[in-house]
Amino acid sequence: MRLVFNTIAVAIALTCINPGPGRFMAASSAQDKPSLREIDRVRLAEAFNLAGELGDDLWPGWTKAPFAVLLVTRDKEFLMRHPQPSKDFTSLGYDSRLKSDVYYRDRKFQTNLLATFPAVGGVSTIVIGQAENTDSKTSTPWVITLLHEHFHQLQDSQPHFYEEVEKLNLSRGDQTGMWMLNYPFPYASAEVSQQFTVLARLLVEALEAKTKTLFPAKLAAYLDPRRALKKLLSADDYKYLSFQLWKEGMARYTEYRVGEWAASKYQPTREFRELKDFTPFAAVAKQV
Repeated sequence: MRLVFNTIAVAIALTCINPGPGRFMAASSAQDKPSLREIDRVRLAEAFNLAGELGDDLWPGWTKAPFAVLLVTRDKEFLMRHPQPSKDFTSLGYDSRLKSDVYYRDRKFQTNLLATFPAVGGVSTIVIGQAENTDSKTSTPWVITLLHEHFHQLQDSQPHFYEEVEKLNLSRGDQTGMWMLNYPFPYASAEVSQQFTVLARLLVEALEAKTKTLFPAKLAAYLDPRRALKKLLSADDYKYLSFQLWKEGMARYTEYRVGEWAASKYQPTREFRELKDFTPFAAVAKQV
């Protein structure tokens, strides 16, 4: 999930691109079954390929985490890499490019959603809109975002994760996990936003302290306004902020590290490089 202080903007969906000859669905079934756009298949395949090349280089055990993905389009949702799809999905068969069986159903989620939660069959699943409909907009940032969400699957797969999160008592009866996106945190508060900005600046100054003697003073300068921020928030709001700094802050950091790693150690596929909106991973890492 992307935690931002601004409302996520919804882009207008682009016209579907005609699938090429690599389309995995048989022509005889094309009339009564939906199909993934070719550009979506290229993007998804690139994300899976990048994750496979990356392996556990950044995070130990990442390759053992689930990698179920639900792609949300205008009318349908396409599920892949899921161990046990629920009965409301219909099979489209095996996609050799995605190296996965693919399933579909009528759309249930928002087309601009970027979230990871037990959306299908109790399995941590990435629910993601097409690049044009999300704040990623173009292919390379979208691939990086998908790995941001995949990092959430690593977090979710930690022992007792769901039980420990439930103990925070922040869900307020929501059993879907969507409370992590919808929690009524006071984002609109100018005082809270300003204090958070101050904290970020002071933390950077502490981390960049040049000497061991300078660091304690810089750390103290950070901790005092952090306590002030805590006083501005309710106990639940501060608990939620702390939780999201771990969950979203680490995922955002992972975006940067993935982009940096890909820029130096990964060769994008020809199909991905030939997309009209392709940008180098180094540029995306710099932007992050």
